[in-house]
Amino acid sequence: MSTQSASPAPVSTHVPVTLDDVLAARARIAGSVVRTPTLVSKTLSAMVGATVYLKFENLQFTAAYKERGALNTLLQLPVEQREKGVIAASAGNHAQGLAYHGIRLGIPVTIVMPRPTPTVKVMQTEGHGATVILEGETFDEAYAHARALEASNGYTFVHPFDDPRIVAGQGTMALEMLEDAPGLDTFVVPIGGGGLISGIASVAKAQPRPIEVIGVQAELYPSMYNRMRGSDLPIGGDTLAEGIAVKEPGGLTARIVRALVDDIVLVSERNLEESVSLLLQIEKTVVEGAGAAGLAALLAHRERFAGRHIGIVLCGGNIDTRLLANVLLRNLARSGRLARLRIRLQDRPGALFQVSRIFDQVGVNILELYHQRIFTTLPVKGLTLDVECETRDRAHLDRLIGALRDSHYEVSLVELA
Repeated sequence: MSTQSASPAPVSTHVPVTLDDVLAARARIAGSVVRTPTLVSKTLSAMVGATVYLKFENLQFTAAYKERGALNTLLQLPVEQREKGVIAASAGNHAQGLAYHGIRLGIPVTIVMPRPTPTVKVMQTEGHGATVILEGETFDEAYAHARALEASNGYTFVHPFDDPRIVAGQGTMALEMLEDAPGLDTFVVPIGGGGLISGIASVAKAQPRPIEVIGVQAELYPSMYNRMRGSDLPIGGDTLAEGIAVKEPGGLTARIVRALVDDIVLVSERNLEESVSLLLQIEKTVVEGAGAAGLAALLAHRERFAGRHIGIVLCGGNIDTRLLANVLLRNLARSGRLARLRIRLQDRPGALFQVSRIFDQVGVNILELYHQRIFTTLPVKGLTLDVECETRDRAHLDRLIGALRDSHYEVSLVELA
C-alpha cells in the first residue's frame, strides 16, 4: 500500500557521523569521483506540483553513488591493511565501486557473490580487476563466506552501509546538492541498508535552516520502516528496486535514521516502474529501480510533497537492458499506447479481414496476431483472436474498442497487473 508512511521519533541528538566527517570525506575523495550535476526538472516539477531537483549519480564511472563511501573507506586504511587487501560480499553497486577504486589504488579486492548472481554482474566486477568468488545460494551465505575469508586471510572487510566511513562518503552528495540548489528544503532518499540516507541526513540536519529528510523503501522490503515504526510488515519478493532490497538494515544506520530522518514512505512496484520509464522518457537518463525510488515517492505521495523544493538522488543506473525494455513496454501498455485486445470471431473465411478493416479505419497499427481455436471454451466454430496493437493514447484505444463493439464484436482488453 503506497500510502503508508512511518515517522521515526528522534530519541537522541548524538550520532556517530558529523558534518565535519562528511567535509573531511569530500576533501579526501575530491578529484577521484565525478561531481555529478544537480539539475531542476521542469517537466517532473509540473507533474508532481513541487520543484524537483535531480542528482545524477548514475553518471559516476561505475554508474552508482557507492563509489563515494567505498573510496572514503579505502583511503583511510593503514598501509598493512591495504597490502593484505579488502573483501566484501555484494552482487551490486558496492562491489563495482570497491573494485574500481581498490584496484586503482593498488589494493587487492576480493568480492564474494552468491552463485545465482547474473553473469553480467560478475563480469563487470572482474572487469574492474577484482577477484570474484561465487559462494552460496543466498546473500547471507556469501556474506558468511566473506567474513570467514576475512578471518583466515587477514583481509579487511568493507561493509556496504554499516560503517561511519561509508556513511560520511555518501554524505558528500548532500554537500554538492546544497551548493548547486541552495533553496532545497526536502531530501527524498532511497533506503536499503541506510548508508545513503544516513550520510545525507548528517549534512541536512547540520544546516542552520530546517531541511526535511524523507526515506523511501519498496513495499516489498520495508525493513527500516518496520524498525522505526515497530511494525511487522512482510519482507521479501521480486522487486524492481533490487539495490534497496535489504532484509535487515544496519545497526549504525538505524541509530542515525532514528535520530535524524523525519519520515519513511513506501512505494509500490508500479510506482517504481512508472518512475524508471518517466526518467528515461523525460530526462533521457537511465536509472535502476532503486535510483527511481525518490521520484516514485513523489508520484505516490503528491500531497505530502506539494509546493516543496525537493532534492532526489538518482543513485544508480545499473539496470539489465532486457528488464529496462520490459519496464518501458509495460508502461506503454498502462498508458494505452500498447494494448492487447481479445476478440471473439466466427471461424470462417474473411473474418480476420473484416476485423482488420476496423483497425485500419480507426488508424491503429497491428503488431501481432494470435489465433486460438483449440484451447478455448468457445463453440467449435468460434475462435479467439488476440491482437497486439499500437495506438496514440488511451482515448485512441477507447475509440478502437468502441468501433469494434459497434460492429457487434465481443472484445475485451487484456490488462496488466
